[in-house]
Amino acid sequence: MNKTILIIEDDPEINDMLRILLGQNGYRTISAYSGTEGILAHNSEINLILLDLMLPGKRGEEIIGELKKKHNVPVIVMSAIHDVDKKVDMFSLGAEDYITKPFHNDELLARIAVRLRMNTNSGKSENLKYKDIELNTEDFSVICNGVEIELSKHEFALLEMLMENPKRTCTKSMIYDTVWDYENSADDNTLNVHISKLRKKLKKCNPDEEYIETVWGIGYRLKK
Repeated sequence: MNKTILIIEDDPEINDMLRILLGQNGYRTISAYSGTEGILAHNSEINLILLDLMLPGKRGEEIIGELKKKHNVPVIVMSAIHDVDKKVDMFSLGAEDYITKPFHNDELLARIAVRLRMNTNSGKSENLKYKDIELNTEDFSVICNGVEIELSKHEFALLEMLMENPKRTCTKSMIYDTVWDYENSADDNTLNVHISKLRKKLKKCNPDEEYIETVWGIGYRLKK
């Protein structure tokens, strides 16, 4: 069954753009244009909420708790505010993710896919597969070409994110937010080092295969 996403965004053009984008990617959508309308539209059929902060009447941060209390599903906040403290505030209010405007469509779709997967499989083990790689989310094991490899916490999370989004590019900002969870240590150099180590470990298991490719200026994705 297609997942249903509630879009709470007062800008008609952005709301319509999101509705079309999500529809093209197999999601059902319900649109609301104010905080009050969003609360009224929220029901047990909703699987995820895209929430703008700058809303007429009740602002986005004011209604997160009400939305969660009515039906607890992942909330991805959308805002032009880049302040890290603001993002942390949203998490303390109950939001699961935060994406800054303007955003890349692939990044939004990837974030949605990750949050829906995490919500659906909460507490359940899952095996992810790509080419000859098998990743187990329960015991944090990775087997490549029949060989078990040891990965650090961040290397595992990085590979997991890429395998959860096999057809999409994971942007740098999304990787920092998800893999490093807004740690101050996350930067381009840190990411490049982890990607390099991950590639070397996979290459050691299968020298004839390429797994990760760079999308210059944007991020990384699994090699098609």
